[in-house]
Amino acid sequence: MDPIGDQKQGTGFFASIASTISGFGSAMSKSVNGLLGYEGLEVINPEGGTEDAEVEAQKGRWKQEDRDSYWRMMQNYIGSDITSMVTLPVLIFEPMTMLQKMAELMEYSYLLELADECEDPDMRLVYAAAWFISLYYAIQRTWKPFNPILGETYEMVNHCGITFIAEQVSHHPPMSAAHAENEHFVYDITSKLKTKFLGNSVDIYPVGRTRLTLKKAGVVLDLVPPPSKANNIIFGRTWVDSPGEMILTNLTTGDKVVLYFQPCGWFGAGRYEVDGYVYNAEEEPKFLMTGKLEERQRAEKRIREANGDEFKPKWFDLTNETASTPWGDLEIYKYNGKYEQHRTAVDSSDSIGETETSSLEFNPWQYNNLSDAQS
Repeated sequence: MDPIGDQKQGTGFFASIASTISGFGSAMSKSVNGLLGYEGLEVINPEGGTEDAEVEAQKGRWKQEDRDSYWRMMQNYIGSDITSMVTLPVLIFEPMTMLQKMAELMEYSYLLELADECEDPDMRLVYAAAWFISLYYAIQRTWKPFNPILGETYEMVNHCGITFIAEQVSHHPPMSAAHAENEHFVYDITSKLKTKFLGNSVDIYPVGRTRLTLKKAGVVLDLVPPPSKANNIIFGRTWVDSPGEMILTNLTTGDKVVLYFQPCGWFGAGRYEVDGYVYNAEEEPKFLMTGKLEERQRAEKRIREANGDEFKPKWFDLTNETASTPWGDLEIYKYNGKYEQHRTAVDSSDSIGETETSSLEFNPWQYNNLSDAQS
């Protein structure tokens, strides 16, 4: 089997499913023509199920009157790049800007420390590629970030010694630039997106350039990410898929990682699954990489339920108070003041050595070793 050839076939396969609504690797597509009276619309079920298209189309974030009104406005833009030419309803936005979203990649920056310290050039690429993949957990939030105003900036500091700064450098078309650096790496990106509105979905093409320099290793890496597609943006439950190739190239040595993001198939098969190879400069496969950006959370849940454990928040305690709302009763949590002690310990150079190191690192997982649960 030729791994390189397989990857090239994957590219061609993705190209075919992007322009059709059938095929073994594509999600099950169902036209709502004649059912709801909307021409040219398709509802793609995130589970790849077989329930009626009309039932699926009525689900989602929109009230019927809002959905109908929005469709009447948006149908004129089918086939267009709507990145900056359309005023969108605030309902579809999350309360953050694209500059803040760019900083989310820094959450798992410890992988870059491992990459920079690693002596094996192939494993170095494995760690770096895993870091870039970590961003895709964020696309499970299907709300759109706001476009920053021209000249707007966003800064993040005190996370693993990283200084992150981003600025909106162009308004039409929207473009952002960001720089991040600590003792292990330098990260630079110029980000620009192109879109194609297809009625009930949007194709998203990342046009930007991404460069990552590992300081100790002395290598420069270049990233080409896969395209993404936001499905069911008006009718049905909105979800995002990113089928296609991600290529991470070591510009210093010629080694590279080629990873294929599987498209969502029947009954959700393949969704969020990634596999591919690390190749040396002679295009010989050295490592197989495969995995699934949601499996750890599922494994953690299995262990928690098997042990009868319950999640306990760190900074808020459950009270005996219950509040009544028009939609039911609400249990009330109260801030316990412990975060202030935690923050003081982090900021104090005198006490940081006396503070337990593991308590200083943000870790949403209760179980650090999940190898048994994932086997």
